Amino acid sequence: MDQLLQIVQGILDMGATVILPVMITLMGLFFRMKFRDALKAGLIVSIGFAGLNLVLNMLFEVINPAIEYYSTMGSGFSVTDVPWPILGGAYWAAPFAALVVPVGVTLNLLLLRLTKLNVINVDIWNYIHFLGAGTLAWALFGSFWLGFLISVALSVLSLYVAQMVTTRWQEYFGLEGTTCSTLIFITWVWPFTWLINKIIDYIPGLNKLDIKVKEGESRWSILGDPVFIGLLVGFLLAVLTKQTYTTVLSMMVGTAAVMFLMPRMVGVLMEGLSSIGAAVREYIQKRTEGEDVVIGMDVAIGLGDTCAITSSILAMPIIIGLAFVVPNVSFFPLGLLFAVPYFAVFTSMTAKGNLLRSLISITILMIMSMVAGTVFQPEWNTMLVTAGADVAGEVTASGFDPYSFVIIMVSRLLGGG
Repeated sequence: MDQLLQIVQGILDMGATVILPVMITLMGLFFRMKFRDALKAGLIVSIGFAGLNLVLNMLFEVINPAIEYYSTMGSGFSVTDVPWPILGGAYWAAPFAALVVPVGVTLNLLLLRLTKLNVINVDIWNYIHFLGAGTLAWALFGSFWLGFLISVALSVLSLYVAQMVTTRWQEYFGLEGTTCSTLIFITWVWPFTWLINKIIDYIPGLNKLDIKVKEGESRWSILGDPVFIGLLVGFLLAVLTKQTYTTVLSMMVGTAAVMFLMPRMVGVLMEGLSSIGAAVREYIQKRTEGEDVVIGMDVAIGLGDTCAITSSILAMPIIIGLAFVVPNVSFFPLGLLFAVPYFAVFTSMTAKGNLLRSLISITILMIMSMVAGTVFQPEWNTMLVTAGADVAGEVTASGFDPYSFVIIMVSRLLGGG
């Protein structure tokens, strides 16, 4: 078991840009593509994904002066908010982690063949979302099998919810042949933000505001061109945080570049997916009478949406400010800041591109995440220490999801497991 875990961990340590071409190539060969075509599709998908990460890193570099400005406004944070790379490493350290991937993939293929499921999940990197709740259960209850079964069950759940979200996903983002299979976003952020939008529909005045960042969709359209939107957002963020004129110019150009480049990177990724998707659908349709097969992918492929990018940038100073306003928050939300763009993908989709509604949803979700990160800090600290994460002092994992909530509450009811 240890040797298998080391092999899996070694592969995963290479990152999604290495895992993706391998998985896409193997999938292409399985579905009868020529090796050259399968390899090319995998490499193009990987290049697109790498481009997305580069642009996202560029975004954080551009707005870093604003983050530093807000982070020095107060003190008293006694807990460290652990970012997702450390969390991911902790999840893969669970003793059952090496088994979850092959079991999950096998179940996916069986369900694809034997049931009406039409989603094939190639988002192996985000098995960390399944392992998260499983690792927490293992750490709190000391049960290998409980952690393993929870992780596998969530991998199956994500397939069916990914199928449910397919139509809305493709209609809004135009990403034909794909769906999102990233667990937390499709099973928690999507339904919760749908509820928020339903509540807004009944609030007089607010329900009439339709602020869009896509030209021609509303009489409230702002500018319409993503480049100029980025320029304006960068300017406002820099001025509000009292930057020097050189930093103002740098932030303006940087945010404009992010707005321009992000959709291009998604386009590259989709170029690779289109050929593999065609091969998968052709193979399945020859053997079944079911619907077209869609490919489950990382939530990141929705980052090319203008509303999602704009929401991300505007939400970050709001979230930093909330850390000093929400009562009893024990940590500076560094981990949350890295998660904002991914939340924005679904808050934008459920808001149908309405920037104001997207920001309202993100704000509510972030408040809940800060409160949860503080209230459930002892359990997250236990999990990270048990998994052998390289952390110092008291730590937490900011965020809220129903699975972790249930596990922690059961643990507390049973007196700590």
